[in-house]
Amino acid sequence: MRKILLLSVSILIVSCTVGPNYVKPEIYEDKQIAEALKLNNANLKIANDWYTEFDDEKLNILINYAQLNSPDILSSIAKLRQARSLVLINRTNFLPMLNLNTEYDYVKPSKNIGLVSDTDYFQAGFDASWELDIWGKGRRLNEQTMAQFEQQLYSLRNVKSLIAAETATTFFELKNVHENLRIAKQNLKLQQDIFNSIAKKYDAGLTDKSDYNQAKYILDTTTALIPSLENNATNLKNALAVLCGTLPDRLPVVISQTDSNPLNRVYKYNLNTLYNLPASIIRTRPDVKSAERALAAQNAAIGQAVAELYPNVSLSAMFGVQAHNLSSLFNSDSKAYGYNPALSLPLFNWNKLTNNVELQKQIKQQAYQNYRKTLLTAVGELDNAAVGIKKEIERNKALKNAVYNMQQALNSMRQKYDNGLIEFSSLLQTQQNLLKAQTDLADSSANILKNIVAFYKATGGGY
Repeated sequence: MRKILLLSVSILIVSCTVGPNYVKPEIYEDKQIAEALKLNNANLKIANDWYTEFDDEKLNILINYAQLNSPDILSSIAKLRQARSLVLINRTNFLPMLNLNTEYDYVKPSKNIGLVSDTDYFQAGFDASWELDIWGKGRRLNEQTMAQFEQQLYSLRNVKSLIAAETATTFFELKNVHENLRIAKQNLKLQQDIFNSIAKKYDAGLTDKSDYNQAKYILDTTTALIPSLENNATNLKNALAVLCGTLPDRLPVVISQTDSNPLNRVYKYNLNTLYNLPASIIRTRPDVKSAERALAAQNAAIGQAVAELYPNVSLSAMFGVQAHNLSSLFNSDSKAYGYNPALSLPLFNWNKLTNNVELQKQIKQQAYQNYRKTLLTAVGELDNAAVGIKKEIERNKALKNAVYNMQQALNSMRQKYDNGLIEFSSLLQTQQNLLKAQTDLADSSANILKNIVAFYKATGGGY
C-alpha cells in the first residue's frame, strides 16, 4: 500500500497541464477605439441607476420592479446558480472518493451442476477510488466551469441592463402615444369648430359641397387616428407588464394620459459630456465581458481534449470485513482489503481523439469571432447613440420652430378665410401641416429620450 501511495505522490509531482494557456486577446487597441469614437479618455461616471436622471418617479418604480420580477432576469439568475453548482461539482471530479458499502449475498446453485452447497456471506467496508489528474484535464475542467460561471455572471448583468433600457424605452414610447393622443384630440376640437362653421355656411348656401366634404374628410381622418393610438397605448402597457413580470392590471404604477409627460419637459443634456469616456468603456460592457469569458472557457476545453491523448492513471482500493454469518462479521479474521492501480493508454481510435482536439480549436475560433463581433457591435451602438442624441436635438429645435410658425400661419389663414380672402383648401392644408408638425415634434422629443437611454445602455448600463 505504501508503494501505491509513493507512486501516486511521485506522479502528482511530475504532473503537468497540457493544452494552450489562455491569453486574453486584445482586439483593437484602446487608442484605435478612442479615435473611432472620438473619445477624449475623460472619466465620466455613469451610475447604475442612470434612469433616475429623467426625474420620473413612475419610471423609477417600473424599472426597480422589473429588476426584481422580470422573467428574463430571474431566468438568468437561475442559469448563474446552475453555473455555480457546476463549478462545485466539477471541482470534485479528480479528488479521491470514498464510499461505504454493505452487502449480503446468498446463492442457491442448481442441482444440475453437481453437489454444491448453498453459499451466503456478509460484507461491509469502504471503497476508495481516485483518477489522478496527471495531465491537467481536471484543472482545465475547473478552469472552464469557472469561466462559464463568470460568463453567466456578466450575462446576468447584461440582461439587467437590457431590461432597464427596454423598460425606459417602452415607457417613453407610451408617453409619446399619450402626447400624440393629446395633439390629435386638440386638433380634432379645432377641426370640429371649422367643420361646424363650414356646415352653417353650406346650409345657408354661402359655400359649396366641395368645402363641406373637405372639412368632413379632415375631421374623419383625425377621428380615425384616435382608436389606433389608443390601441398602441394598450400594446405598450402590455409590453411593460411583460418586462415587469406581472399582469397588465397589476403594474406597480398607474400610467395615464393625464400624468405629467416627460416629453413636455425641458431636458437639458450636456452634449460635451458624450465623449468624456475612457476607451476601456467598450471592454467593460457586460455583453463584451461575457463573450470574452466564453472564449476563455472554450480555450480550457482544448486542454481537456489534449489530455485525452495521454495515459490515464487511476487507483481503487477496498478495506472492510467479510464473513459467512453476521455474528462473526467483525472478528479479526474477517478483515479484507485490496487495491487496484490501473493504467489506460489510447492506442488506436481512428483519430477520434485528435479530431476532437481540432474540433475544440475550431469552436474556439468561432468564440473568438463572436467576441470580436460583440466588441464591434458595442462600438457601433455607442457611436450611434451619441450621434443620435446630437442630431435629434438639432432636429427638435427645427421642429419647435416649425410648430410655432404653423400655429401663427393657421391663425392668419383662418382670419383670411373668414374674410373671404383665400380658398378653404388652403386653410385645410395649413391645419394638416400643423398636425403633422406637432406630431413630428412629439416623436422627436421621445426620440431624444430614447437615444439617451440607448447611450446609457451602450456604455454598459453604468460602470
